[in-house]
Amino acid sequence: MAHIRVPDNMPGILGPMSFSPETAKPLNALAEVLLRGPNTLTRAEREMIATYVSSQNDCYFCQNAHGAVAAHYLDGNEKLVNDVKLNFESAAISEKMKALLAIAGKVQKGGKQVTAEDAARARQQAATDKEIHDTVLIAAAFCMYNRYVDGLATWAPSDPEMYRENGRRLAEVGYVHSTDSLPVMQK
Repeated sequence: MAHIRVPDNMPGILGPMSFSPETAKPLNALAEVLLRGPNTLTRAEREMIATYVSSQNDCYFCQNAHGAVAAHYLDGNEKLVNDVKLNFESAAISEKMKALLAIAGKVQKGGKQVTAEDAARARQQAATDKEIHDTVLIAAAFCMYNRYVDGLATWAPSDPEMYRENGRRLAEVGYVHSTDSLPVMQK
């Protein structure tokens, strides 16, 4: 049971966003820019960063929600998403993504954990400063999103099909208006 009164049928971040639509708007706008805006990292790669950080934070809802979006962009390749969560260094992804995920993992532990060597490794794999910047920002933002979801003890469904359907919807329509139709909670 959530620590605050949220609608019973709204999992994860949706309950708190229904409770506080005034904060949902900027949070969704940030997710839109970070995960779907113009970028040299693909949408799948950015969703993978969000998924990995969420898995490291043990946020069940976010890792499954964003993992489903990533898998949708990867033509349903849920195995790759799970491989990245389990051990990205041995996953079938580019060396650049491995270097960026290493940075994301350090951000998840604490921003000061990222070293000049981490950035140098990413640059050696052709990561740009913008890609390094965006990786750090996605990782930091998802630490916030994960703590928002879990700090309020929201519930997370276990049905993978629910995540797949939501992942398809988010991949197709994005984040900006993803919560527009939620009922507004009376506080």
